Amino acid sequence: MALRPSGLAHEDVELVHIETELLTLVMKGKPYHERYQGLKQYRNMDVHEQMEFSVDGEGIQQIRVFDVDQQTLVDWSYHRPIFFENGIYQVIVSPKVDTELSFYHEHPSLRRAVDKVKIGQSYVLMGNLQFQNEVGLSTFEIRDENKTVLEVTIEIFPTKLNYKDDYLKLLQEVNDEIYNLAFHFIKKTYQRAKVKLEGAPSRSEFFRLMDVHFHSFIQAIKRIEQQPHHQLVKTHVKARGDQIGRLDQKGRHYLRKRPQLFRDVPIGIAIHDRLVMPVSGLKIKKDLTFDTLENRFVKWMMNRLIDKLADLLEKIQSKNKRYELEPDQDLIEKLSNMKRELEKKVNSYFWKTIGILDRSVMSLVLQMAPGYRDAFQIYLLVTRGLALHGKLYQMSVKDVATLYEYWTFLKLGQILDKKYKLVSQDIIRVNRNGLFVNLEKNASATRIYKHPYTGEKIILTYQKYEGKLPTIPQIPDTMLLIEKKGKDYTYNYIFDAKYRIDFAMEGSSYHRNYQLPGPTEEDINTMHRYRDSLVVRHQGPYERTAFGAYVLFPWWDEDSYQEHKLYKSINEVNIGGLPFLPNATRLVEQLIERLIEKNPEELQKEGILPRGTIEEWQSSLEEKVLVGMVPREENYRAHLQHRFYHIPVKRLNKGWQEAKYVALYPKKGAAPTNGVTCYGKITDVQFVKRYEITELPKNSAEEYVKFEIESWHFLKEIIKPVGYGISVYTMTTLNTLKDAKELPELFMKSNEEVTLWRMLRRLSNRIRFDLDARYLDKALKIEAYRIKDIAIQLDGRQLVITKGNLRKTLPIDELRKQPAFVFKEILKVMG
Repeated sequence: MALRPSGLAHEDVELVHIETELLTLVMKGKPYHERYQGLKQYRNMDVHEQMEFSVDGEGIQQIRVFDVDQQTLVDWSYHRPIFFENGIYQVIVSPKVDTELSFYHEHPSLRRAVDKVKIGQSYVLMGNLQFQNEVGLSTFEIRDENKTVLEVTIEIFPTKLNYKDDYLKLLQEVNDEIYNLAFHFIKKTYQRAKVKLEGAPSRSEFFRLMDVHFHSFIQAIKRIEQQPHHQLVKTHVKARGDQIGRLDQKGRHYLRKRPQLFRDVPIGIAIHDRLVMPVSGLKIKKDLTFDTLENRFVKWMMNRLIDKLADLLEKIQSKNKRYELEPDQDLIEKLSNMKRELEKKVNSYFWKTIGILDRSVMSLVLQMAPGYRDAFQIYLLVTRGLALHGKLYQMSVKDVATLYEYWTFLKLGQILDKKYKLVSQDIIRVNRNGLFVNLEKNASATRIYKHPYTGEKIILTYQKYEGKLPTIPQIPDTMLLIEKKGKDYTYNYIFDAKYRIDFAMEGSSYHRNYQLPGPTEEDINTMHRYRDSLVVRHQGPYERTAFGAYVLFPWWDEDSYQEHKLYKSINEVNIGGLPFLPNATRLVEQLIERLIEKNPEELQKEGILPRGTIEEWQSSLEEKVLVGMVPREENYRAHLQHRFYHIPVKRLNKGWQEAKYVALYPKKGAAPTNGVTCYGKITDVQFVKRYEITELPKNSAEEYVKFEIESWHFLKEIIKPVGYGISVYTMTTLNTLKDAKELPELFMKSNEEVTLWRMLRRLSNRIRFDLDARYLDKALKIEAYRIKDIAIQLDGRQLVITKGNLRKTLPIDELRKQPAFVFKEILKVMG
């Protein structure tokens, strides 16, 4: 056999060889997949999975299957997998007798792939079967005209997943989360299924059930026609008086209303001294009828199935591409024949005499009588759904890439479910209008959670359409949006599911760069594109909204992968890849928890900024504010009206010259409300004598500093003194001033104090401080932070967390190195 279709490499071997009395069937291809560099490496792998394989037909003489260990064809028993997704397998069928053989597969593209090839006076059936990302069982037939002479079932294994541990669990988790989301209509492969008692079945499930049970249903209808349920119906007809027998209530009532019908007779009924008999009356007649409630119910069942078949046919013949199915004439003919056969029954003489069902039916006849019981049970079956992992039905499921994308979004939601409170109940919208169920793409699915301690929102979205961009719209698979207290924007992170993996084959450039299997470089480049393209404009130039972007890819070895360059890149530039499978979720869970628990300042530092931005940013962060005490109401009024502030030179300490702003702290009685009320930018600083300050006249030659202010800006909330005060002035930063709620918060000097304060502010707006002096400008240190019933002390180089008798100590360096870890420890103490 010299013919070799394109796409088959020289390492192809005979995988299957079947001999029957009518034909010889051969399948050729690679008995391993791209994850292995060759058959030798695959043989050395400790693979325990066994392939399912079956052959059924007439006159079978020999079945031989390639054995990976022995590297030759052997008699079929139990074998390691030899068929894989994205593999190409050549099928050759050679007839032994003069007959017209044909190849049949329920999927049209595979059916057309194997065709007749003339060789001299004879012919063979030849072609390639290619399974893209489709996994499971696949059955094809060799037919002699319409008669099946050989049926072969092979099992296609995934290349990027462990079949038993990962693929089947992934399938189950998708189907458990949203019933029948994993199902498809007709694919190249299928999974076995069983009947499910609840759920909203899709059209694809109805087809699979009808395909198995239609013949039995028709047989049950025929049996009903042979022995139909019937009953005697009592009617009344007019009759001569001598033909009337015993009268019932209706007959007696008829005569009472018509006394003119009575005649005097010698022998009759005595009525008021007269003997009479009626000339005519109503006679009871009993007829046999088949128009019973049970037969009406059976007719109703047939009409309902006709409607469902018509609906299915309409969807299959629809030209709408989203159903992913080209109209298949064999399938259309099969469904049309079912519909015609049912319509023929309904329109037959017997069923035409049966009326329309107008009430519910509760009858032992439907549960016990021959024919009725079978038809009723089959109708209940075909109007229910299916559950995977059964034995009776063949249910096609979505390709692995689509399943992996769906599973990724659903699994990320399950991870958030463990620790955070679900707020939105309308979490996922599905489209059930087609042949099968899909996640709705034109309206993105969204899950909204709330942090149980901070109250911050966490939003998970599926295929969020980002259209208002300066370039082109973007639709990332999944986005995680994290709110942080004190920020009016969210921190956005992209998680993109890619059912692709580079196995780092020896000698490849990927192996030279990374040594380990991981996400493809092309997918990493897509993450860069997402992060660069998702921007927003807010009172200035465009800014990136995505802080990080990660490829989720199907790999199981999380421990080894932590040494991969594209994992370490997450800590460096917030772009990289993460392995994600049902049995490998640890790294993804750790990343999500870290992003949610971190302070906004930490997340901000992890962002990649344009060159020069950091210098600008740092300078704006450290803008100093002099918070000055105002002793009297007239001073406060003059400061506001004439836009200035003054302070004796002798009261100034080192560092006051760094102030770029002045904030006013009127003492009790100096303003309607006690506390820091407003701030303004310094435009000029003058050294003057006290008598030169004409806005507040005073006859004194003492040296003063006079700050000219551009304008006063009142704070949204007055910073309350809460038992503390300012004797002259204190220094703080502009950001601290804007965020503070209480006066002691302005005292913070060290980075550790500020970090701890910002961390606690996420948990509560009511944080209390214990200073070592009543006045901020006389205090030397913060003795303790207090939140609810917890006290936190910065004691030398230690951080001490106390709650009642519970005491926990951490190195103070952790506030700088791992603030998210400190935050988690505080939460643990809070309980």
